[in-house]
Amino acid sequence: MTTAREDRRRTFDALPAGLAPESWWGRAWVAALEERARDSARLARGRTYALEGHVDAVTVTPGRVVAYVRGSRPRPYRTSLALTTFAGEEWEALLEEVAADPGQLAALLDREVPQALSGALLPGRGDLIPNCSCPDFARPPCKHAAALCYRLARLLDEDPFVLLLLRGRGEREVLEDLSRRNALHAARERPAAEPELPGVLARTALAPRELPPLPVPLPPPSAPGHPAGCPDDPAAPDPLALDQLATDAAVRAYALLTTGTDPVAGLTPWQDAARLASAHPTSGLTGTARGLYRELAGATGRSTTELARAGAAWRQGGLVALTVLEEAWDPPAGPFDRARPALLAAGEGAFRPQRNHLTSGSRQLRLGRDGLWYPYESSPATPPVWWPAGRPAADPVAALAGVTGGPPTP
Repeated sequence: MTTAREDRRRTFDALPAGLAPESWWGRAWVAALEERARDSARLARGRTYALEGHVDAVTVTPGRVVAYVRGSRPRPYRTSLALTTFAGEEWEALLEEVAADPGQLAALLDREVPQALSGALLPGRGDLIPNCSCPDFARPPCKHAAALCYRLARLLDEDPFVLLLLRGRGEREVLEDLSRRNALHAARERPAAEPELPGVLARTALAPRELPPLPVPLPPPSAPGHPAGCPDDPAAPDPLALDQLATDAAVRAYALLTTGTDPVAGLTPWQDAARLASAHPTSGLTGTARGLYRELAGATGRSTTELARAGAAWRQGGLVALTVLEEAWDPPAGPFDRARPALLAAGEGAFRPQRNHLTSGSRQLRLGRDGLWYPYESSPATPPVWWPAGRPAADPVAALAGVTGGPPTP
């Protein structure tokens, strides 16, 4: 807790250079200074000193501000400002005025100086007395005292209670007095008899009771709904792509409603793009769905051909099959030791192993981590591009049955 001694002595670190006061009371302090000064040249030099950060830490006590101000010489000057403090009856009048006016009290609690107090708090003629250790004492204030005045204006911006401290009382002391006075005002304004207000006894409101059961939820629809038609606007996105995305969203929402789980939760944007593309096995690159393919490929930073291969893999076996397309791994030797003789015995020829792939010409089998063999066939390109072909199977001969070795269809 702040003691009364600490409340009446505040020290503030030096501020960085620049910035003029922004609050009305900070600007009013500057205006009061400039109206009463007799040498505008000293004021201008002092303002420059303040803006350039020549004023070091400032200590404020009742009726006095002290700081060291660096001038043109290496050793700074000890500069102070004395301000007339309020007598007891002046404090009584000021605090009573604030406590009786909710607007003024709210402003002060919000760390703002009420406009009505400007005449009482701001220095009048003869109130502010500068003093400086510099040799320039012919016409006060000197430029160092003027710099301290401008620095104090910025300090009042940060903490308006400094102005009250200069007048004789610290922040805690003022707030405690205002709190007491405000309580007295509230007690005097409270009516003699409290009005009758409808209410419920607390013991009645908190008594245990049974709540009625929740209504039975409505049954889910028999099927997902159909999205609304898209306007035929040349400036709008591709209507077919929008219809397909809206239909997919309706299917996902229906699954979430009926099962409580999202069927595609946890997919990356690329995996979800492959899932969406898999619904169009023959038209992704050349038919009506090419707009959707173009948008999905662009959004994921891939080509439409890459998306077509990913969609074919997804049709082959979902996320596991897409992983087989994109990731090679090193399986144990056992599956390969059984698969190669079985393929040779079935008349499929010799297959060359490489990681989890078995390749023979334009045909290939890939072993997935699920233990299934995924058939692939290559395009006539050089180097060959491998496309998923057919359904996976635990038997490599059965998996290869649907692969003809010809060029794949996207």
